Amino acid sequence: MENLIEIKNLHASIDGKEILKGINLTVKPGEVHAIMGPNGSGKSTLSNVLVGHPAYTVTEGEVIYKGQDLLALNPEERSHAGIFLSFQYPVEIAGVSMTNFMRAAINAKRQALGEAPLSAGDFLKLMREKRALVNLDSKLANRSVNEGFSGGEKKRNEIFQMAMLEPTLSILDETDSGLDIDALRIVAEGVNKLKRPDTSTLVITHYQRLLDYIKPDIVHVLYNGKIVKTAGPELALELEERGYDWIKNPQ
Repeated sequence: MENLIEIKNLHASIDGKEILKGINLTVKPGEVHAIMGPNGSGKSTLSNVLVGHPAYTVTEGEVIYKGQDLLALNPEERSHAGIFLSFQYPVEIAGVSMTNFMRAAINAKRQALGEAPLSAGDFLKLMREKRALVNLDSKLANRSVNEGFSGGEKKRNEIFQMAMLEPTLSILDETDSGLDIDALRIVAEGVNKLKRPDTSTLVITHYQRLLDYIKPDIVHVLYNGKIVKTAGPELALELEERGYDWIKNPQ
């Protein structure tokens, strides 16, 4: 099976400080990979580098996504190619309604792919369908993006956006952060419903509890800018039991 994304010896820094120190990671279509690790290990940096955040500088290595050089694409091109990031702390965009925001995003992607824009009727039908996936209240869709939303509503809104955009690679950066158990379950169920044989997910998390709902195929431990351990789902349970102190960088 051809790889969806292949990360080779990836080094990246911010403000001159090296954070990623040689990441190697391969994800095939249909797989769910969990990336775990203590604070400051580089988990969020990896997600930001993959989507093209301008504050980060790649100093070495390559990322091949769907057979092309991902690092040569700007953030918009990466999004149009099917990469989606669910933020740990979703921002509020005052004065921009969710409906207008999503319609602009979808039609920008369709234009990039050479497709005609969705009509108003088709767009609203799609919105209703996807909103139901994550139990997103219709009233929230008429408000400004994330404005006045609770933490759980913001995260649910992120998964709703993911459902609308139908990405090939979804990166969930600590989506479980600050969620109570009910919100966590709803968000995770939304993610699971969106899973297809041709799509993959990178779940970045501190804790096993999210992985009770989003079942990973492979678990990686990121420590001091490198992936130091890779195993099956049982690794997450071991980390939950033993913490991260026993993980040492072997190099």
